[in-house]
Amino acid sequence: MISLSDLKRRIDGGELSPEAALAQSLGAIEAQENTIGAFVTRAKDPRAASEGPLRGIAVGIKDIIDTADMPTEMGSSIYRGWQPRADAAVVMMLKRAGATIVGKTTTTAFAALDPTATLNPRNHGHTPGGSSAGSAAAVAAGMVPLALGTQTAGSVIRPASFCGVAAIKPSYRLLPTVGVKTYSWTLDTVGLFAAGVEDLALGLAAMTERPELAQHELTKPLRIGVVTQDFAGSVEAASDAALRVAAAAAERAGAAVGMLKLPEVFTEAWQAQAIIQDFEAHRALAWEFATHHGEIAPKLRAKLDETAGIAPSAHVQALAIANRARGAFGGAASEVDVILTYSAPGAAPKGLASTGEPRFNRLWTLLGVPCVNVTADIADGGLPVGVQVIARFGEDAKALAAARFVEDALRR
Repeated sequence: MISLSDLKRRIDGGELSPEAALAQSLGAIEAQENTIGAFVTRAKDPRAASEGPLRGIAVGIKDIIDTADMPTEMGSSIYRGWQPRADAAVVMMLKRAGATIVGKTTTTAFAALDPTATLNPRNHGHTPGGSSAGSAAAVAAGMVPLALGTQTAGSVIRPASFCGVAAIKPSYRLLPTVGVKTYSWTLDTVGLFAAGVEDLALGLAAMTERPELAQHELTKPLRIGVVTQDFAGSVEAASDAALRVAAAAAERAGAAVGMLKLPEVFTEAWQAQAIIQDFEAHRALAWEFATHHGEIAPKLRAKLDETAGIAPSAHVQALAIANRARGAFGGAASEVDVILTYSAPGAAPKGLASTGEPRFNRLWTLLGVPCVNVTADIADGGLPVGVQVIARFGEDAKALAAARFVEDALRR
């Protein structure tokens, strides 16, 4: 993989030109793309900027995020060739930081259920996950040092776990969703993929002009609460091992690690997430459902048909449960600094028929809290398995610092 932090240090030190850094990514794309299939569209003539903290850094953009100079097709024939007039807010944030947008990465149709043809760079016989398949795969294959994805349930953290890359789903609305195709306005969150946690911190800090995101230091021993999310169902041996390995490594490195049980309201919130997502998807995709029903991808079309009868009152009730859970989170986690939990039920499933399940991500997306994936173990077939480090809402700097602590502990 290409390290953003390494490139940035070399560019800032005058050892590497922005043009040479960009050329490294473009060469890797030429070498890998025909096999992996991470991109839908590639920029015609990408140029390195001469200024900005991300000059020379190539970035892939998930293809539900608008770009003024490349189509935004959303993984659907309904939008084939559709050209937005303006860049999404997050794309402009990257450009203002000096980054070079090199292409649009594959997405499941409308960031939902139907898999892409993208291969997992770690094992081509397994899914890279969804819906941000192309962004996770592009980073894992060493094509780009940074890529954008989105998460409504688990579409940043899960593919990061499957592909063995670092990723952050930031606090809700730290990154704006203006110019991003909506699936659920209550849940949709823009996130980042990179080779390591330091890379995520530098990328997010540059985009948001908040240097503190990359500068937070842990001044006292970290208190970690391990949450097994029993309400989300069973896990495979690979994820169980990854969580145990990460917890043990963190404890050896000096953290205080203990189990944390969440109150019943979080079980209710986990259940409410699906109601909110499905109700809002019907409104967000109302035009497509009414005028292009037959062109909607099969799994998404079946889901929309199945959930068409959700009553507004059920949505209101689910939102009320979500608000109660958000209010209760600080108290429930008052004795710890961060939570450590599963990123996915197991390693990447075999084949491309499924993108995997988001059941261990849904609660945290609903709560709007920052989540960072860290690769913790390697399962059979060379498949990575991640864990996620979770902090309170707005504590993205702490989440990144704690995730880097766990990442370093695992490396040792």
